[in-house]
Order: sequence, then C-alpha cells, then structure tokens
Amino acid sequence: MSKFVRQLLPFGSLVLIICILSAFRPDTFLTMDNFLNVLRRSSVYGIIAIGMTFVIISAGIDLSVGSMLALCGMAGAAVMEAMGGANPQGASLVYGTIAGIGVGVVCGFLNGVLITKLRLQPFIVTLGAMSFYRGIALVMRDGQPINIADYKYLGEGSILAVPVSIIIFAVITAAAIFILRYMKLGRYTYAIGSNREAAFHAGVNVDLNLICIYMFIGVLVGIASMIQVSRTVSAQPTAGLGTELDVIAAVVIGGASLAGGQGTIVGTIIGTLLISFLRNGCTLLGISTNAQLIVIGLIIVIAVSVDQLARSKGKELQSTGS
Repeated sequence: MSKFVRQLLPFGSLVLIICILSAFRPDTFLTMDNFLNVLRRSSVYGIIAIGMTFVIISAGIDLSVGSMLALCGMAGAAVMEAMGGANPQGASLVYGTIAGIGVGVVCGFLNGVLITKLRLQPFIVTLGAMSFYRGIALVMRDGQPINIADYKYLGEGSILAVPVSIIIFAVITAAAIFILRYMKLGRYTYAIGSNREAAFHAGVNVDLNLICIYMFIGVLVGIASMIQVSRTVSAQPTAGLGTELDVIAAVVIGGASLAGGQGTIVGTIIGTLLISFLRNGCTLLGISTNAQLIVIGLIIVIAVSVDQLARSKGKELQSTGS
C-alpha cells in the first residue's frame, strides 16, 4: 500500500461515514445545528489529539490526558472560586483559565522529566500519572464538582456566528501544522521518533525536545479542559474518562504510527472528525454508548493493522531492492 493511499484512506472513510449517516438520518444529521454540535465536541478532543500527534510521532504515548483534563479543570475552577467567591466573574475567570492551563504545563513537564531523566518508558510513566492526576482531582473536593455559572464564553460564545471553541481549535491546528513543518521542534520530533540514537548523534538535544513535546501536550490539554469546563459551566473530577482512547484512536486513524516517525496534523483532524461523526451518528441511530466503544475499538485495531501491513510491505520491498 502506497503512502498516498494510506493518507487518503482516513479521508475516504470520513466521507463514507457522512454519506451513510446522511442517507439514514437526513432530517437530524444533515442540519447546521448538528454539524456545529459535532465540531464543538471535536474541538476538545481535537486539541488534545494535536498534542498527542507530537507525542506519538516522537515514539511516545500519553495515557494521562484524560486525568490531566479533569485536574486542569478542577484547578482552574478552584482558582476562580477562590478569587471570585460563589459567583466568580471578570478577572477571576481569566486568572482561573490561566491557572488551569498552567497546571497542564506542570503535568506535561513532570511527565517529560520522568521519561527523559529517569529513562522510564512513556507508557509506564503516563499510566502512573493517569492514576495520580485523577486522584488529585478527586481529592480536591471529595469527588464533588465545582460549579462556575458565568464561565460560558469559551464553550458557548461566538465570533461572527462562529463558535469560539471552533476558532480556538482552528488556530491551534494551523499553529501545530506550522511547527511540524517549519520549526526545529517539528523536525526534531520526526527525527527522534524515527531513530532516537541517530538524532542524538546528529546533535539533537533529545531530552530537552521530549520535555518540550510533553509540555506542549500539557498546554493543549489545559486549553481543552477550560473549554470543557465552559461548556458544562462546571469542573468535574470525573471528566475525561476514556479520553485517551478517543485521542489515541484519532491520531492512529489519521495515519500516525505507534512506532514513531510518522504522522500529520491534517490526518489527526480527519481522525478526530471521523470518530466524532461516528459517535454522533450512533447516537442518532439509537446505538448505545457501550456499543460505540466496540466500534471505536475495532477501528483502532484495523488502523494499526493497516499500518503494520504497510510497514511489512515496505521492508519487503527494501530487502528485495537491496
């Protein structure tokens, strides 16, 4: 399977799903309100998936993003409440937003340092962090949410009839594409994922760049968390359960390889939209949430199988040519 076909496959699958759902539920699926709803939901997961793209390209993984989402939201809401009382407004909302994003940066930094300085596997570090961050989020208010009634702009606001969350998603997408294509961090991300030792001997500061990559996903989780809090006007310590599944699935479906060194932001966005439309369609068709997990799991297995098959074919061709 050629590289072009592998890149085209997720887009073709997205178009196919939209066509099928349009045929089965044209009255409810093919509406502007439904599409905007899907895009709003996609903005939270898509922003995190963009950060996960960098991590997976670098041959890493981050299983803590769901727990980090909850912790950032709880921390941001706690700051809003501490500064503004029972009904925080104005500056307290701004400072709380900054605090929530800042917590994401700290979490990403801790993950990156443990992975690089202690030479631990990303899977092990982020698996432990998943439990650690979730535990902190639950302990903060004994498992109770924090309600912020006036924190609505990021989730419900709009600029020129375009939802703010979608605008933020688009801006982050454009910035991430620019970083991967034109900045050193992007080039080094691919180099580290392709061959870490070769990148090191080529003069790349592998540890520093990996820490930056995990801090980058921390920033994006923090932003996504505050959008999520704004949508529900409350911070939930149980928020983000299963988020890592959707996010990793979106990146892999979009053409990234879990072996590292391969992936694109555009592919990740297509993967995110595919999962979002699939979930939306299943809901409109009356398919239960539990059944949706089965579908998403099958898609992940298929996507990884296609990647492995393509890599095996590529190795066979290389050995034949040599």
